[in-house]
Amino acid sequence: MTVRVGVIGAGSMGRNHARVYSQLPEAELVGVADADRETAEAVATAHATSVCEVADLIEEADAVSIAIPTAHHADVARRCITAGLAVLVEKPFVMETDSGRALIELASTHGCVLQVGHIERFNPAVEAAAAILADRQIRAVEARRLGPRPDRMGTDTVVADLMIHDIDVVRSLLEGPVGEVQAVGHSDGDHATAVYTVGGTPVTLTASRLAQQKIRDLLIFTDGPQLHVDYLQQTVEIHRETTPGVRTGADAGIRYTQRRVSERPLIEQEEPLRRQLRSFLGAVDGEEEVAVSGADGLAALQVVDAIEEAIGTPMGGSAG
Repeated sequence: MTVRVGVIGAGSMGRNHARVYSQLPEAELVGVADADRETAEAVATAHATSVCEVADLIEEADAVSIAIPTAHHADVARRCITAGLAVLVEKPFVMETDSGRALIELASTHGCVLQVGHIERFNPAVEAAAAILADRQIRAVEARRLGPRPDRMGTDTVVADLMIHDIDVVRSLLEGPVGEVQAVGHSDGDHATAVYTVGGTPVTLTASRLAQQKIRDLLIFTDGPQLHVDYLQQTVEIHRETTPGVRTGADAGIRYTQRRVSERPLIEQEEPLRRQLRSFLGAVDGEEEVAVSGADGLAALQVVDAIEEAIGTPMGGSAG
């Protein structure tokens, strides 16, 4: 079955959604909508589709990606779900948790697929790490998501824009309630560090738009191996202690003991967005379960709210 899809929002993420949909055989990209018609026309032309008003796109499509500023997610998603469309809403899910709960209930009432765009769940390195950790107890997690300010800048703080990725990934790896959240950050919303627990396991997250080097990594500590996940390179390094053994070097007389080894499993790399949109289309077709539900998006948002309350910075703007 080919799913007729539309993209609402022609900014940075919307352009990428349109590009990937246009490449997937299971999708027919029927149109792009954006408040800036010139931008929408450029994206539509690049991917051989039409420029539509949102109302027209709702009439034409079976499913939509919503990639507009967060403040408008709830209203547009509500319109689409009420019309019976499957919806993928980019992260953050919504601005307020009450709006998120209402959308989840509405999607259930109408029998519509509702997925939230937490793209790192579909990073092959994250999936590989989850498989490696399946029979391990995680003792602690640390993540860094750093880089310079992007060309595209909305009103979301660095917690809602960047750290939320790691909040969701950590939630997918750990079970249990979130404990007390402590956090510090700049009042302009561009740098934050948060510390909290999930089911008693300590979690430390840092996100910044002040760094000059782009870093996206995750450290996972267990009773045995330590995992280092590089989101950008889509790699996992496993560092483990081994039984000490005596080895002889190239020169006779040089001897050393090897106590730790590092391994890098082979991971088949693929664009996470492509994997995410294929998963969404599979859910629309009824072939797959929704991979990242509205409830998942709401849970991540609740942690964002707790972190920003601790910092004193609201999600949608600066504290001063």
